[in-house]
Amino acid sequence: MDTEKTVVFGLLGTVLDSGPEGRRWDKWRPTVSIFQHEEVLVDCLELIHDENRQALATQVCEDIATVSPETEVHRHVLNFTDAWDFEEVYGALHDFMRAYPFDPESREYLLHIT
Repeated sequence: MDTEKTVVFGLLGTVLDSGPEGRRWDKWRPTVSIFQHEEVLVDCLELIHDENRQALATQVCEDIATVSPETEVHRHVLNFTDAWDFEEVYGALHDFMRAYPFDPESREYLLHIT
């Protein structure tokens, strides 16, 4: 029996993952859409977002719980002075990943970016 768990690392899409309250389900939202595919079962989402997007991250987490209640979501705040400064962003992501407690014997890891 395969007991490997699937963990997805994802960056919150500040534009594509958002949407008006009543109509957010009418459009494609990349982070939520991961959990709307029956053939992809995700045990854990490590959601990375900045401090200024707390409300959006909360809404996305609630929507994920609606479509995939068995998925654990862990939120991680990473703040960037300039999100278009790729050296800064990649450096922060590198530091985050180096500190993450990977367990490749029992986990499969996927990366989701928009």
